[in-house]
Amino acid sequence: MPANKNALLRYRTIDKCLQNHGRKWTLNDLIEACSDALYEYEGKDTYVSKRTVQHDIQLLRSDKLGYNAPIEVYDKKYYRYSEPDFSITDVPLTEGDLDVLSESVAVLRQFKDFSLFSELNGVIQKLEDKIYHATGTEPPVIHLDKNEQLKGLEHLDLLYQAISKRIVLRIGYQSFSARQSNEFLFHPYLLKEFNNRWFLVGRREGHTPILTLALDRMISIAADLKTEYIRKDFDADTFYKDTYGVTVLGVPPIEVRLWVNRQNAPYVLTKPFHSSQRLIERRKTGGVEIAFTVHHNFELERLLLGFGSSIEVLAPKVLRRKMKKILRDALHHYEK
Repeated sequence: MPANKNALLRYRTIDKCLQNHGRKWTLNDLIEACSDALYEYEGKDTYVSKRTVQHDIQLLRSDKLGYNAPIEVYDKKYYRYSEPDFSITDVPLTEGDLDVLSESVAVLRQFKDFSLFSELNGVIQKLEDKIYHATGTEPPVIHLDKNEQLKGLEHLDLLYQAISKRIVLRIGYQSFSARQSNEFLFHPYLLKEFNNRWFLVGRREGHTPILTLALDRMISIAADLKTEYIRKDFDADTFYKDTYGVTVLGVPPIEVRLWVNRQNAPYVLTKPFHSSQRLIERRKTGGVEIAFTVHHNFELERLLLGFGSSIEVLAPKVLRRKMKKILRDALHHYEK
């Protein structure tokens, strides 16, 4: 059981003991009760130290957890609530608690399609009701961008379960460039979201390179229980270390050097294009020069084009020429 769950169980055990006014509770009694509670939940002997329970009592008394429990010592050895009807389960939510819960519920709602969160549906509904009654009809303060009309979202849970349970999939797939669909066996490793689209990362049966499949291009998905699932030499952090987006190319990354004008420099410096980004210089004429190391892929080009005239690609030459051609072709459309 994680440490935070252990602590929560101790708090509730101490609270339950102190609500029982028919017994006098010494510190040793509370220690024994906490140890018994942990044994009941974990099935193994877990001794709770005197220092731990004393610290728990101090936390319950303080406003650090929002309880402010009126725990007092009487006859120099016994513990009790000075307010007989007090319980930490009856402590009202603070305004800060409600703000955090509102944002947390908004985040959890984004994953309602996952069976992983299905057991939370009732909890989420109760939280929403509690927040609504406590705050009235205040408008939301957080909004997450999600397009529920995207194709492929219905596959999320099936793919998640296949990855978790290490099941090979038979996928019918048709890329944008293919004239017809193709069916193949696929070993799924990872679900990845980028720019509001979802992708499945893994290996095709009999192939070595890592492949990235867009969920919205999947035509059919079925489990293949006869094929042995194989996962080797894949670490997501290492795989995407030198990549912006989802397209990882089998070539060395390049160092991209950019000039960014004065107006956009603060945005680029506070929200770097990539973790490898570094500031080269602040130009006296305005703007900044930055550099970062990534793969030259389609997503990188789209990112840079999105800044329009506020960015200039200084290096490498191949990327500079590509940007020049795209911008020239774009200008041609408007000059017709």
